[in-house]
Amino acid sequence: GKRKIHYLFEDGKEMAEEYDVKTGQLVSRKWREKNTLGGSGKWQVEVGEPTSLLLGALESELIKESSSNPVFMRKDTLSSFQWRIRNLPYPKEVYSVSVEKEQRCCVIRTTNKKYYKKFSIPDLDRYQLPLDAAALSFTHANNTLIITYQKPKEILAAEEQLQKELKKIKAANNGDGDCKTQ
Repeated sequence: GKRKIHYLFEDGKEMAEEYDVKTGQLVSRKWREKNTLGGSGKWQVEVGEPTSLLLGALESELIKESSSNPVFMRKDTLSSFQWRIRNLPYPKEVYSVSVEKEQRCCVIRTTNKKYYKKFSIPDLDRYQLPLDAAALSFTHANNTLIITYQKPKEILAAEEQLQKELKKIKAANNGDGDCKTQ
């Protein structure tokens, strides 16, 4: 039910995206750069679930992050960028979400000083678009803070064009073998 696209850039960066086959919606996006010795670095998740805690279990059997800590992740919809922060039990009135135009980021604050987070929107940075405070909104339900930023028309048009291009690409359905670059 997913379609995976792998990009290799001239500067050595790699990007892997997964799309839902039925809806065409972006499920995950990961970036990787070469490390200082020229080997492949670790994947950095931009969109989707953070990497599984089970993968890191072998590295740190003795010390583990608390399961009640807030979990910050991005999960986009077709018309908006969306971030979800799980394990935040405070009522909606406690939260304040704002845009810092000079620093090109969004800031989440709580009036009880229990949570503070700054995050950027890499998609807007790539297209060099300004942040718009009117496009930002948030809600709180089931101990999860959901922040929504409406996608600008330039990004919606670019994503529509990308979807058209992706439909033209033939899938390489030869199992989980090595990918061949063209």
